[in-house]
Amino acid sequence: MHYRFIRDSFWGRFFYHLSGHKAFAHKEDMKDYVIPDKYLPESKSNSMSASRATLVGDDTIEEVKAPESDTSSLASSINSELIVVDWDGDDDPENPQNWPIYQKTFFIFEIGLLTTSVYMGSAIFTPGIEQIMAEWNVSQVVATLPLTLFVIGYGIGPMILSPLSENSIFGRTSIYIVTLFIFFILQIPTALAKNIASLSILRFISGFFASPALATGGASVGDIISMPYMPVGIAAWCIAAVCGPSLGPLIGSVFAQLLGWRWTFWFMLIISGFAFLVLGFFLPETYGPTLLSRKARRLRAKTGNPNIVSEGEIANSKLTMREITVEALWRPIEISLFEPVVLLINLYIALVYSIIYLWFEAFPIVFIEVYHFNLIEMGVSYVGFMVGVLVGAFIYIWLIYQRFTKKLLANKDVQPEVFLPIAIFGSICMPIGLFIFGWSATESSHWIGPIIGVGIFAGGAFIIFQTLFNYLSMSFWRYLASVFAGNDLFRSVIAGAFPLFGAPLFNNTGSEKFRVGWGSSILGFICIAMIAIPVVFYLNGPKLRSRSKYSGN
Repeated sequence: MHYRFIRDSFWGRFFYHLSGHKAFAHKEDMKDYVIPDKYLPESKSNSMSASRATLVGDDTIEEVKAPESDTSSLASSINSELIVVDWDGDDDPENPQNWPIYQKTFFIFEIGLLTTSVYMGSAIFTPGIEQIMAEWNVSQVVATLPLTLFVIGYGIGPMILSPLSENSIFGRTSIYIVTLFIFFILQIPTALAKNIASLSILRFISGFFASPALATGGASVGDIISMPYMPVGIAAWCIAAVCGPSLGPLIGSVFAQLLGWRWTFWFMLIISGFAFLVLGFFLPETYGPTLLSRKARRLRAKTGNPNIVSEGEIANSKLTMREITVEALWRPIEISLFEPVVLLINLYIALVYSIIYLWFEAFPIVFIEVYHFNLIEMGVSYVGFMVGVLVGAFIYIWLIYQRFTKKLLANKDVQPEVFLPIAIFGSICMPIGLFIFGWSATESSHWIGPIIGVGIFAGGAFIIFQTLFNYLSMSFWRYLASVFAGNDLFRSVIAGAFPLFGAPLFNNTGSEKFRVGWGSSILGFICIAMIAIPVVFYLNGPKLRSRSKYSGN
C-alpha cells in the first residue's frame, strides 16, 4: 500500500496530530524541506499571488477572515501580500488527479467496498419478513416499514452530509469514516430490537448514516479521474452501488433460513466493521480544497507567514448562515421541483429505483409461491439482476468510451446530448425485461424465464442511471451537489414507499396462472411512457437547457 494512502487516511491523520506531526509526516514537515520562494514572507512574488487572491469570489482582500484557529492572526495582518496555496506544478504527485492508474483503481475499489458494505443493508432483512410477521404479530406492510424507512433515511442524509463533504474543513474521508462507525454501532441494537417500532426507528437512523457513500461516492471518484475518463470511472463504482441492494437479499436469505432474521444484522455488523477497520487506515482524502487547506496550514507553521491561505479557507470565511442554509436545504428542493429537465429525470430515475425495490416483494411470489424455491434458492435468483448489471456496464462503458472519451481526448466538442441515444436504448430494455418477468412466471414454464427478464431490466436500468446522471452533471455542473442531493432525496422517498404496496399490487392484479403478469405489465407500460423523456431531451435538449437559469450551458 502506498504511504500516501495511510498518511492521508482517517487514522493516519489521527496519529499525525497525536505525534505532533512526526508520524506520517508530509514533505513540508521535514527539516530539509526547501520552501518555495513564493511562500516566504519577503518574497518578491507575493504581489503576483496576492493579485490572484483578490480575484477569488470577486471580493476584495480586506473581506477575507481567518477560517481556523491557527490563522487567528490573519484577520489582523491582512495586506496586499496574501498568498494562495496551489499544487506544486501540473504533475504534483500530491494531486489525486496525478496518481498512477493502479492507485486510482484501488481507490475506486475502496469506495465500492464502502458503498456495498452499507447499501446491501437496505434489503438484507427482507427474506426474513415472514419471520418478523410471526414473531411480532404484524402485517406484511408493517413488517416492510424498516426497508422503507432505511431508504428514506439515506435520501434525507445527503441534504446535510453532502454539503459538509464539499467544505474544505471536513473533506470526504472523515465524514465517510465517522458515519460508517455510527452505522456499524447501530447494527447492535438493530439486531436486538424488541418490537417493530424500535426496529423501524433504528433502520431510519442507520439509513441516514449510510448515505454519504451513496451520495458522495461518485464525487470521490471524480476527485481522481480526469474529465475524459469520468463516466467510465463512475460507472465502475456504480456497479457496486446498483448491485448492493440485490446482494443484500442474496446474503440475507442464507442467514434468515439457517439462523433467523436477526443474524442479517449481525452480518451487517461484521461487514461494516471490517470496512471501518480497512478503510479507516487505507482510504485517503481526495478532495482537492481539503488537501490544499491542510497544505496551507503546514506552510504557515513552517514559514511563520500568516498570509498563506487556500482558496477553500477564503471561501469558508465568506459563508453566512443564510448562504449555508440555502445551499444545503432549499436549493436542492428548488431545482428538483422548478427545473423541468431535473424534475423529469428525477421522476424517471425514481421509477427505476422503485421497481428495483418493488421486486423485493415480487420475488417471493414468483420463486417461492410459483416455483417453490426455499429462501436460499430465492436469494440466488438475485444473481440474475447482478449479471444484468454487469452486462449493461460492459455495453455502457464500451459505448461511452467510443462516443465521449475518444472525442474529448481528440479535443472535439461534446454536448450533454451525447448520452441520450444510449439512454433511449436502456429505456427500451426495461419494459421488455418487465414483460418477460411477468408473463414467463408460471408453473408450466422454466424458472430461467423470469430471471432473464430481470437481467434485461437490470442492464437497461444501469444504462439509464449512468446516462441520465451524466446528462445532469454536464447540464447543471454549477449546482451539481444540489442537483444530486435533490435527486437522492426525490428517488429515495418515492422508492421507499413502493415496497409498502408491492404485495397488494401483484396479489390484486394477478391471476391463478400469471401471479405477477398484470402487475409487471402496469410497470412496463409506465416505462414505455417514460421512453419519451430521453427522446424529448435528445431532440430539444439545447433549447431546454438554454431556458434554464441553473444550466451551465
